[in-house]
Amino acid sequence: MMQKIHVVPHSHWDREWYFTTSRSKVYLMKDLKDVLVTLEADPDFKYFMLDGQASLLEDYIKWQPQDKERITRLVKEGRLIVGPWYTQTDQLVISAESIVRNLYYGIKCCEEFGGYMKVGYVPDSFGQAGNMPQIYREFGIEDTLFWRGVSDDMVNHTDFNWRGDDGSLVFATQIPFGYYIGGSIPENPEQSEIFWQKECIEKAGKRSSTKNIYFPNGFDQAPIRTNLPELIKERNEKDPEREYVISCIEDYIRDVKQEEPDLEEVSGELVIAKHMRIHKSIFSSRSDLKVLNTQVQNYVTNVLEPLLTLSDQLGNEYPRKAVEEVWKLLFENAAHDSIGSCMSDTANEDVFMRYKQARDISVNLAELHTRLIAAGIEKRGDMSITMINTLPQKRDGVVLAKIYVPGEDFAILDEEGTTLPYTLVSSRDLTDYVLSQTIRLDPSRSFYVPERVLEAVIAIKTSELPALGYARYSLERTVTSACPMMKQDTLENEYYFISVAANGSLTILDKESRICYENQAVLVENGDDGDSFNYSPPRQDMEIFSTDGPFEAFLESSGIYGRAIITYHMKVPADLESRSKKVADTILPVTMTVGLKQGEKVIDFNVHVDNKGLSHRLCVIFDSLLIRSFNYADQQFGLIKRKNHYKEEMDLYLESQKESSGTKAGVQELANWANNPSSWQEPPIPIEPAQSYVSLTDGNRGIAVIPQGVREYEVLEDRKIRLTLFRTYGFMGKENLLYRPGRASGERIIETPDAQLLKKMDFSFGFTIYNSHINGSNIDILAKAYNTPVQVYAYGEFLNGRLIFSQREPEGRKPAVGSLFETEGRLVVSAIKKAENEEGIIIRLFNGKDHETLGDEIRFNYDITEAYYTNLLEEKKESIEIHNNTIKVKELSHCKFVTIYVK
Repeated sequence: MMQKIHVVPHSHWDREWYFTTSRSKVYLMKDLKDVLVTLEADPDFKYFMLDGQASLLEDYIKWQPQDKERITRLVKEGRLIVGPWYTQTDQLVISAESIVRNLYYGIKCCEEFGGYMKVGYVPDSFGQAGNMPQIYREFGIEDTLFWRGVSDDMVNHTDFNWRGDDGSLVFATQIPFGYYIGGSIPENPEQSEIFWQKECIEKAGKRSSTKNIYFPNGFDQAPIRTNLPELIKERNEKDPEREYVISCIEDYIRDVKQEEPDLEEVSGELVIAKHMRIHKSIFSSRSDLKVLNTQVQNYVTNVLEPLLTLSDQLGNEYPRKAVEEVWKLLFENAAHDSIGSCMSDTANEDVFMRYKQARDISVNLAELHTRLIAAGIEKRGDMSITMINTLPQKRDGVVLAKIYVPGEDFAILDEEGTTLPYTLVSSRDLTDYVLSQTIRLDPSRSFYVPERVLEAVIAIKTSELPALGYARYSLERTVTSACPMMKQDTLENEYYFISVAANGSLTILDKESRICYENQAVLVENGDDGDSFNYSPPRQDMEIFSTDGPFEAFLESSGIYGRAIITYHMKVPADLESRSKKVADTILPVTMTVGLKQGEKVIDFNVHVDNKGLSHRLCVIFDSLLIRSFNYADQQFGLIKRKNHYKEEMDLYLESQKESSGTKAGVQELANWANNPSSWQEPPIPIEPAQSYVSLTDGNRGIAVIPQGVREYEVLEDRKIRLTLFRTYGFMGKENLLYRPGRASGERIIETPDAQLLKKMDFSFGFTIYNSHINGSNIDILAKAYNTPVQVYAYGEFLNGRLIFSQREPEGRKPAVGSLFETEGRLVVSAIKKAENEEGIIIRLFNGKDHETLGDEIRFNYDITEAYYTNLLEEKKESIEIHNNTIKVKELSHCKFVTIYVK
């Protein structure tokens, strides 16, 4: 059997990079038009692949609607290969639901044009998430083709099986030298012969498992090579011992499988950067944008969609198209370069604007439907506070919210007349402004108008908030349930004593174990000699700790809520040059606010920074006081256990450096100046991403950090969690970094002054201590709840006006308390939303524990008639029995998820 060379014509189309989305759309009009013309004119040009992302079709059709029929015809003929993605998404920073919706909307978009490629094509994303095989399988996709993350130390061939962390298996092909290896075919006969022999046979085909070689013809924003059929014909004539064909990925995979090779297997997360760069630490590039990504992703899935589902059940319309627009804005930002922020400042301006639009639409949708729910409840008293819990479990604890309240004594009462204690944490008098905004739709209608109106941050102690439901509370002005803040020396609740040590760090006494955790929440600043792709330490660095300098601390508490406000004046180097000279000549003002709520196991942190320095990094460190060689974090749909250090891989890396240079390489100078294909492109640095938490535990006790901004961490000394808050840099790409030797990634001439982040920024995270093994900590459930704040809507008729948009005053008839459904809380809820094409709802849950099989139970508070397990396309697969409006969720093993449709 002769070798078969599958030449796959394509264009890897970054929607933005060193250029903006607008620029790429303009050029897409020209290049995709050329593709259409070429395919229509030349039947020998059998296929062209449009980079696996359907958003390009929408971009093109918006400006060239007359070509939709042409595109549809070519897609249906199987010649223009599209999908399955909406955009070429990242897999490590982006959430599970973002990945799922990206594939869902991508597939649905492609189906409007006639079909999609059933391959998880990921040519350029910076690593492969460990649960992708399960996600692919749940979309009916059995094969994937990618570039980054696997090395020849893991498998001998570029065709292999990939087993996900849950056990799901997909066939995988790795593009060994990138999607661009066959992009520039010389037409000079001598040069052409050398090219085909070296690039195709020796490099692309060296590690193929069969006689088939995958050879992509294309590169970034590549125009179609119109004479490719002639070049292939010439090649067949010159090399009759091999067959050269214009092919596609599905044909290549079919031919490989037909040979039935003995396939090796890789498993789990794929992030080894031997043959290609993974850009470990891109997780903190443009930290300000990473914060927005975390906030908006969490808000949409944890708050907005469940809230809209509840509102829909109460009789309000679910705005499917508005939610779809939010997701598509997020998908544009989820593209590997966009979420990586490894782009020009101008392109990152577009990323920010999309986050702003997605956030604004989401917040206002939530506000409207919170208002509709509140207005639909039977009225009681002059003012009401409605709380909405979007988790399907009852909740206790302290709710912190910014609302308008009367500037006089008042009590908050539940439906039975029981008072809820509260604390005004801060307030400002806005009486004139608020009352001037009132619009009286019916001037003859009388209603309560307070003498003073405060905009207040208020902490309210709640109890038994309904699961996925609401509770209405009234304000009584004849009494008060306020608990004032008073200055304190320590903060205390049921779980912790917290004090500020003499060096400005925190001392946290865990009441259950009586263990005193000293030197916690220590800030550390150091240099960053990297670029938009990689953090890299300077060759002459300095570390500045918050414990090294002066600070001021103020503590206050009401018993319901307490906080410590600690202000540091860290003296840091102004830039890399000052750092190399060991000169700390710039004040970096940092204010850390530590919040402690009654009944809460998670301690709140907010770090406010007025950044003054250039090319540096700020992190916060928590000490577990125990030594372990591994850590736990969560990934998409489950828990991942990672080694603290890549010892085996680092040994291989250092050995390759010794062979390359002829001398023993030092760990501090991780440099591969040759940067040839046989040696490592990046050292295996253990800087990792988390979805919502990272934890260290010895099986009896542990700590966990819950980041709500940048979600990048590293474990130091096998005992400390170092969470990145921000890092700054001045160039898109740089050469010869310690953590990325050789050539620059990206464009080395493009300066990125905006990436120096010379502005005020806030970074929030939580910290908790537990006394059990990782499963007993319930950190998966705790982190989900921490990232799902209770929504609060305060209302009095005097607020109805320009301030919140005037609406008619309905006569509410709903009861004061309501709940949609409740789970046992064993599985983590990933999504609660309206089904895309049905009238029922979708509930997605996953097992967040470490190799512990779990089921759950869902009890509905209304009549349900149908329940099914579905795949990720929301196609019904298996009926679920219903008993008394309750369904039992089947047991799920490690990292498994399940999607349920209920009507």
